[in-house]
Amino acid sequence: MSLLTILGYSIVVVFMVLIMTKRLTAFSALIIVPIVFAYIGGFGLTIGKFALTGIKGVATTSTMLLFAILFFGIMINVGLFDPLVKAIVKFVKGDPVKVLVGTAILAALVSVDGDGSTTTMIVCSALLPVYKKLKIKPLYLATIIIMQNSIMNLLPWGGPTARIIAALKLESSEILNPLIPGMILAIIYVIGVAYILGLKERKRLGIVQISEAAFAELAATSEEEEALKRPKLIWVNFILTIAVMVILIMGDIPSSVIFEVGAALALLINYRDIKTQREVIERNAGNAVQVIVMILAAGIFMGILTESGMATAIAKNLASVVPKSLGSHWTAVTAVISVPGTFMLSNDAFYLGVLPVLAKTGVAYGFTPLQIGIAATMGQAFHLLSPLVGFIYLLLQLTGVDMGEWQRHSAKWSIGTFIIFVLAASLTGVMPL
Repeated sequence: MSLLTILGYSIVVVFMVLIMTKRLTAFSALIIVPIVFAYIGGFGLTIGKFALTGIKGVATTSTMLLFAILFFGIMINVGLFDPLVKAIVKFVKGDPVKVLVGTAILAALVSVDGDGSTTTMIVCSALLPVYKKLKIKPLYLATIIIMQNSIMNLLPWGGPTARIIAALKLESSEILNPLIPGMILAIIYVIGVAYILGLKERKRLGIVQISEAAFAELAATSEEEEALKRPKLIWVNFILTIAVMVILIMGDIPSSVIFEVGAALALLINYRDIKTQREVIERNAGNAVQVIVMILAAGIFMGILTESGMATAIAKNLASVVPKSLGSHWTAVTAVISVPGTFMLSNDAFYLGVLPVLAKTGVAYGFTPLQIGIAATMGQAFHLLSPLVGFIYLLLQLTGVDMGEWQRHSAKWSIGTFIIFVLAASLTGVMPL
């Protein structure tokens, strides 16, 4: 094992230990840990260039999230989600089981667009007030959202499958159709997890009887917040939001541009006064800034890991550690490698760097590129728990959940998603083990 490989693994392991033991915040660890190990590796003054390259690499994501937070922040300000919140509260009747199951269903539906930040904003906007009112653990909300989004992220316009298609020169239908049975079963499984977590909360909290006064309290807002609501424009805002979602799914226009234009239109439609527009932007700037600084920190982490050659060293090590005696089970090997591979590396690094090597080896053992490509998707059950995924900082910011606690809790349940993916692909014959 080369020095670069050791340093690369050390960065990831030390980072995870520090945040899970709460010795450092995720922000500090993302910046300090890679710099220390890069310095140990002898990179000296080039560390700054590596970090800058990483920051440039996440610039598009940062821009997209900035305007996505602003757009959905405006939609919250105008009261677009108020009717949904009230309807959900009336339907669940204070029952945590219904709240959690409803979370799983809503998260699955919204995740169809393949964008985690959109799912996070919509689901949290609709359900966080309910969770707070009923005192349900927000950890469960963050867990269910990420589990459902991990599944729906396998749609062709999501990140991993698009890269697999490019790397292995496949058609979108070739890889999507075999994945559908596993995706459906996994969605049902997450609903089951939500039911189990709901039962735990029902035992802890009971079924809360929500009175008319409680309804009024949930809907209550300050005078300043009330002044920003636009009930007469609710259908205009709804149509604008649907239009943004549809264009996102079509994938013809960069998401950062879509949200930027959407935010500008939302301001013009709802707040004609320039002073009010400025106030609305400032009102939503806090959430945006806290998320973006985390993404920029993740950019430094990934920049140093990639530009120093550590990511490549990890990729080669992952592809070479498996003994040839396991060649007849190469799809199973690929599925297992995809777990740490997609967690420690970006989707680009794993699917465009490691996967072609795995696929070439698999062909030598008698497997098709499609079978290896399917196997490489299995690790997506855990990928969104990676600190290199930008939108998770938005999720953690909105729910107020600690990263280490959330990773441990989500990973425990995500094992089930991984097993379902593997069994479904194996039983349908698309991934012979």
